Order: sequence, then C-alpha cells, then structure tokens
Amino acid sequence: MKILVVGSGGREHALCWKIAKSGLCDKLYAAPGNGGISETAELVDIKSDDIAGLLDFALDKKIDLTVVGPEAALVAGIVDKFESKGLKIFGPSKSCALIEGSKVFSKELMKRFSVPTADFRVFDNAGEALKYLAGKRPPLVVKADGLCAGKGVVVCNTIESAKEAVNLMMVKRAFGDAANKIIVEDCLVGEEASIIVVSDGKNVVPLASSQDHKRVFDGDKGPNTGGMGAYSPAPAVTDTVFKEILNKVISPVIEGMAKEGKPYKGVLYAGIMLTSEGPKVLEFNARFGDPETQAMMPRLAGDLVDLMLRSIDGRLGDYSLSWDPRPCVSIVAASGGYPGDYEKGIEIKGLDLVKPMKDVVVFHAGTKSGRRATDGTSTFLTAGGRVLNVTALGSDIKDAINNCYNAIGKISFDRMQYRRDIGFRAVQSLN
Repeated sequence: MKILVVGSGGREHALCWKIAKSGLCDKLYAAPGNGGISETAELVDIKSDDIAGLLDFALDKKIDLTVVGPEAALVAGIVDKFESKGLKIFGPSKSCALIEGSKVFSKELMKRFSVPTADFRVFDNAGEALKYLAGKRPPLVVKADGLCAGKGVVVCNTIESAKEAVNLMMVKRAFGDAANKIIVEDCLVGEEASIIVVSDGKNVVPLASSQDHKRVFDGDKGPNTGGMGAYSPAPAVTDTVFKEILNKVISPVIEGMAKEGKPYKGVLYAGIMLTSEGPKVLEFNARFGDPETQAMMPRLAGDLVDLMLRSIDGRLGDYSLSWDPRPCVSIVAASGGYPGDYEKGIEIKGLDLVKPMKDVVVFHAGTKSGRRATDGTSTFLTAGGRVLNVTALGSDIKDAINNCYNAIGKISFDRMQYRRDIGFRAVQSLN
C-alpha cells in the first residue's frame, strides 16, 4: 500500500515509525514531515492544513491510505473531502471532529449523553461571564470554544485571574473568533490520565493507557505546554478504572453519536481527571495524543495499519491489540524559552550516540535537515519549540525512566531544556 501521513510533529514521526514496520506498507509519504521523518518516509512539501493540495497529491499518487495527525485538518473536514473522492482516510468526519473543534459542542454533548464532567456555563457575552464569576468560588477554568493551538484553556486560582482570562479572550480578542463563545467551568482536582480508543462507528478498540506532563518545569510548575513528556501505561488507571471509563465515558459517546446519525470513526481521545468522585472528562480530542503517542507506539505489538483499515471499513468487532508489557517513557527536549519565544536553526548533537542504544528511539518533533557550516556534512537543526521526543522501554517504570534519561543525556543543543522528573507519579505509585 501507498500510505500518506499528514503532519510534522513528534506524534507523526511515531506514527510513521510504526506504520513503516507494517507488512501492508510498501511506500510511505509524509506531508510536510520533519527532519527525522525524512529517514522513514518521503517528505512532501504540502502543509497539513492545505487540504486541496493534499487531496490533489493523494489522487495523483493513488494513495491507498491517508493518516491525519493534527486536529486542524480534521476539524476543517479533510476526511469528508477525501472520502468524496473515494479515498481511504483514517479519522473522524468534520461533524464528529467538532468534539475537539468546539469545546461548547463537546460539553453539551457530554451533558446530553450523561458523561461525567465538570459543571459549566457557556457565554457569548463578556459582561454576562463577568457577572457569573462574581458569584463563584475559585479555582475555575476558562476555555475558549475553538482551537487555539493549546493555549485556549486557563486555570484560574482567583476570581481576578478568571476575569482577566475572560477579558483576554472576549474583549482583547487574543484568540480571535475562537473565543466568540467561552466556557467557565469548575476546576477538577485529581490525577490526569489519557484514554485513547479507535472506533469504527460502532465498535471500540482501546489503546494502552498513558499520562503526560503538561507543565514546562519540574514538579508541574510553570505554564502549560503541548506536553513535556509521557509514559505508558498509567498505573493510576487500574483495570477497574479503565473499565469504568470505557463504560461511562467512551461507550455513551460512540453510541450516542451513532444514534444521532454521526458515527464516530477514527481516534477518540479522552483527557480524564481521576477525582475522588470517580473519572471525569476534562476534554475530548479527535486524534492521537502528543506526546502520548510517542510513549505508546513502541509498546504496540500489533499492526497499526491493519487497525486503521478495520476502523475505516467497520471491522473492529472482536478485534483486540497486543502490547509489550514493558512500560515506555518519552521525554521532550525543547528549545530554550519554550513555550514562549525561542530560536530556531540550532545544530543538534549526539543523536548518533543514541541510535545504537537498545530499546531507545528518538522521535523528531521540531527539526529540519541541514548542513554544518564547517565541513558541509549533514546534520539536524532545531525548527520548533518541542524539538525531540527521547523514548525508551524498560523492565519496569524506573528502568524505563533511567534508560530515557541516560539517552537524553547524550544529546545537546544550545539552550536545550527538559524536565528531570518525567514519570514521577508512576514511581510514587510504587511506594
């Protein structure tokens, strides 16, 4: 099969890495890809949100399967447009991808299907939102309705900071039309986990549990990021908890959307807070997690391409996946200054030292191929905030963490930063 992966991050590198191992894959393309992906797939100079360009390419090359990484393309309706031309594409339709594209849609869907989540109110007027805040007690969470590149959610520990968030979104228009509506909701307290499943519109195949670290600094300090690391499985998600989430969260959504004439095909990602009252949904996403995917793919023993084809064709009934029982940890090496301003084009050193290490793989997130000024030899340069995902398996979680930090210690670039405590909750669970 000829397969096209859409996207350019660490998630897409992990997907390409796994897809390339499938016996069903004869030729792999990535649009636009990144420096590391170029070692696995042929890069195509088409941006992930250029749906018309991607469609023309898929038709010209007779692509047998397209896999979409980023949410923006899904929300824009790439699946509907490819399917209208008879092309196989893995992911939810535009109407289903609204579960991530609109937080208001998602919360109202949860309320309609009795999915446990935080109490909330929706506002399309800043004045009404500010009046509502006057009668609330912190902490609260203020969310812009639309996609904001991971920056549209503000956790507020005071009413004043909640008012500032409302003004930022609705008065100052920091996120444009994405904040025409906002949500103010109670702040859930507990331990977070990521539950990702693949659906064919009726049946569901769960992937392994995982947990990411969103804050930029050790001890979960500093601003939120796209994710500074992840591990799989998540010890907090016991078999009992996993079943509860599938029964109370995943099944009602898949069954409810099917009844409403919107069968959900592709990946459904549930960000879960494990509260004292049980699991509650923080958010839904319509695609693979990042960096959770980087921690899951090395554990997946089954064929990812077969799973995707079964999802598209409605053949997931009685299908299950096999997993490497060993835990996996993935640590993000980020540019100095991330998640704020950062430099690009800095040479990355030490990747050749990590390549021969057993059970270690480096997924590139924000890199490009380059040449050394000294001798013209090839190298990799930084090209984003999150640059690399250094990933390792281990006999247990402590061993996986040690293997991961041993590997990342061999890599360097100017002002490189990474957390030194990825996986600390998993370690605490052992005590």
